[in-house]
Amino acid sequence: MTRPIPRGTSRHQRPMTRRRLFTALCGAAVAGPVASVLAPDALARGSRAEPSAQTAADAGGLPLTIANATGGYDNASVYVYIVGTKDGTQVRVTPDGGLAPVALADNGPDGFTDYAIPLAGSGETVLKLPYLSGRIYVSLGGKLTFKAVADGDGRPALQYPAGWVSADPSYRVLHDCAEFTYDASGLYCNATMVDMFSVPLAIRLTGAADQSTGALKDGGRARVFAAVRAVPEFAKLVVDDLRVIAPGHGLDAGLFAADYFDDAVDEVWSAYAGRDLTVTTYAGAFTGRVSGDRLAFTGPASVSFARPSTRDVLFCDGALAAPNDGTSGPVAAVLGAGFNRSTLLTRPDQPSTDPATFYADPVTNHYAKALHAATVDAKAYGFAFDDVAGFASYIQDPKPTAMRLTVGPL
Repeated sequence: MTRPIPRGTSRHQRPMTRRRLFTALCGAAVAGPVASVLAPDALARGSRAEPSAQTAADAGGLPLTIANATGGYDNASVYVYIVGTKDGTQVRVTPDGGLAPVALADNGPDGFTDYAIPLAGSGETVLKLPYLSGRIYVSLGGKLTFKAVADGDGRPALQYPAGWVSADPSYRVLHDCAEFTYDASGLYCNATMVDMFSVPLAIRLTGAADQSTGALKDGGRARVFAAVRAVPEFAKLVVDDLRVIAPGHGLDAGLFAADYFDDAVDEVWSAYAGRDLTVTTYAGAFTGRVSGDRLAFTGPASVSFARPSTRDVLFCDGALAAPNDGTSGPVAAVLGAGFNRSTLLTRPDQPSTDPATFYADPVTNHYAKALHAATVDAKAYGFAFDDVAGFASYIQDPKPTAMRLTVGPL
């Protein structure tokens, strides 16, 4: 299956962000209906040279501390996986901080790889993070199932767990992930909830600055589960005490109404048939009106958008897809954020930058609303354009000296 994480330039106003770094996460799927697959070019920004045996030192190894603050799982029950892409080839990080290419021979008798990195017997665990773009997965109480497969070109690729698919072999395992790109230009990372929310993961990045994101308020995880469960249209997205599935994936699984945002979209289309909608990006101010069935903008460039479906809004894809073109992409990002935050009708000058105006309409993205309400810094990645106006759980540093990932209490 594909993973529709959209693309855009700035996320909309930053030079290097999650959408740019993780654009190929929606690459071609490989056989197997129950797992995400990282396409061979996923997360890569360099040449296509095959990786050779590599040490943490020559890859720019960065100290990565894993802190187990779950309160209910000892270190022996916590497993870490660092997987991604280096120079166009899919790789995984070994316990000593080296890189090893994904290989079909890595599949064991059960048909899956075992790329788990064990934690220290007690206390904190310090690993080495080499240059690559990828994800840090953490699972509690059991290991995850990553399967090495051949992609469409016959090259080794990796099927990732998909916690929003009930048939996935890792479905009953508590797990979550953070995303990053680390290279000579710095470290770019985020605590993502775009697909689901399960295990609290907080990131601290030190270097040119000391930054943190992803930390939850006391009882934050329970608050998210309760808040989503309290909204009837969203209640089915809560899977026991395992996770909350993002509404886009819930829609695909038949757990969320495919027409949830349809009336709200119609209201926006009707409103801006008779007045202007202004969207401001780094390229300048775009002025839009609905003409026919399209929302058409003039300004630095002429761009227009078809009426989006509920699925388009939730995934920020389809009619709201955001190419890296510097014009339609950033405008699409602002529109996607406006629909999810329910600010388009009340704020004709977008993007809205006042969080007090977000999620005020009863028809809104209550999943994202709950996540933002539960985090210490009020930032989260509840949908793919959640970085518009700087509200995503994203941090970066051009001169990182250390990264810390804290696995929070359940």
